Parts: sequence; structure tokens; C-alpha cells
Amino acid sequence: MLSFLIFGKIFWMALTIEEKKKIIKQFAQAKSDTGSPEVQIALLTSKIKKLTKHLKEHKKDVHSRRGLLAMISKRRRLLNYLLKRDEKRYKKIIDSLKIG
Repeated sequence: MLSFLIFGKIFWMALTIEEKKKIIKQFAQAKSDTGSPEVQIALLTSKIKKLTKHLKEHKKDVHSRRGLLAMISKRRRLLNYLLKRDEKRYKKIIDSLKIG
């Protein structure tokens, strides 16, 4: 878990193990599924939300902004892949995560 101290505040940049388990359990296609597009998209969305919140407070954090753009691009590619493979699953993940 990555954390750092800025002006007396602790920022958690990474997802905790509990958060990851909860997301995986919610979006997994099978019991041992951790790598399906739905799970990957959900994990990326959670990371994107955390990083967006961080960047609202720290507008000059260019390195984190670059990482955010990379995550958004990766999520977009996964969504495009899922749309080509199975439009029903694509619409389901978009609706459940409220993205798109």
C-alpha cells in the first residue's frame, strides 16, 4: 500500500486489499475470476476516482496526472475490447459503474 505524508495529511494512493477483494467479488464472472475485463475495468475505475480526488487538491502534481491519463486510456481500451466481444456485458458494466 502506497501512502505519503503531506502537510500532516496521509494520502492513500493505492487501493487497500479489502477494497480490491470487494470489487473483485462484485464484478467477477466466476468464483476465482480476477482478470476478466469487468474486474479490470472496475479496479481501474476505483483507482481513477481516488486519483481524481487527489488531483483536485494537488493541481500541480503532473506525474500523477500522467498516471491518471494512462489509467483512463487503459480502461477505454478494455471497454472497447468488451464492446467488440459482448455488448450485453459492456452495457452492464457501464451501467453499474455509472461511466460512459
